[in-house]
Amino acid sequence: MTLIRNKILLLFLALSLFDQGSAKLPKTKLNEKIVVLTFDDATASQYSVVAPLLKKFGFGATFFICEFPPNFADTSKYMNWRQIKQLDLMGFEIANHTRDHKGPSKLTARQFREELEYIEHKCDSMKISRPVTFAYPGYDLNIQAIDILKAKGYLFARAGGARPYDPLTDHPMLVPSWAMNSEDKALIMESFGEAKEGKVVVLTIHGVPDIEHPWVNTPPELFNSYLQYLSDNHFKVIALKDLSKYVDSKKAMEQIVPDLSRKLKN
Repeated sequence: MTLIRNKILLLFLALSLFDQGSAKLPKTKLNEKIVVLTFDDATASQYSVVAPLLKKFGFGATFFICEFPPNFADTSKYMNWRQIKQLDLMGFEIANHTRDHKGPSKLTARQFREELEYIEHKCDSMKISRPVTFAYPGYDLNIQAIDILKAKGYLFARAGGARPYDPLTDHPMLVPSWAMNSEDKALIMESFGEAKEGKVVVLTIHGVPDIEHPWVNTPPELFNSYLQYLSDNHFKVIALKDLSKYVDSKKAMEQIVPDLSRKLKN
């Protein structure tokens, strides 16, 4: 009986220590209503439309860059690297979306590293800070990618899921987000209400407008209305990397097991 009692006490102590560690994951209490804006694929309108609107409202954002095939060289559809550098100079985060918009599950470990390192080297050549956040193309996930991102020092990686990010339960390499398009205004407005009780709302946005991919198009008027709402209602709007001011991502990666079984839909 004594041995059993001691084992129970040890188990209870271990669980208690785990709970205490989890409770300490946020660096500060997330009392603010935090929204993270992220933009995929380097569409041309992100430079011409999105950036000026964000500056108007004083909002931060993350731009996940890839050289989207096959038309990246078409500057009517996509930014060039000089424009991407201008976004960096404007204070926005430039982050990694792989070179060719390839999902990690379709790549070997070597190929995935090469896709990451191409964007890293391009940033270095443009004197842009080395990317510290990543977005999975098509929300395509696998454990191998998570391990590589961790080893390379990335802090956060954005997935899908249409639910808020909870720093106490969500692995930093599996940050969920809502995907924005022209047809889901009610869903996006509803999502803003989830920025409470220590949870963060993250949005996946493409072109504003998106010429080549109309199914992820967001009209400029609609996008502006979202920004106005966030401003009027005193939300804090930041880049993904800025979550590191609130969350110790390295500690979280040690304490939270990545769970790919959770539905992370588009």
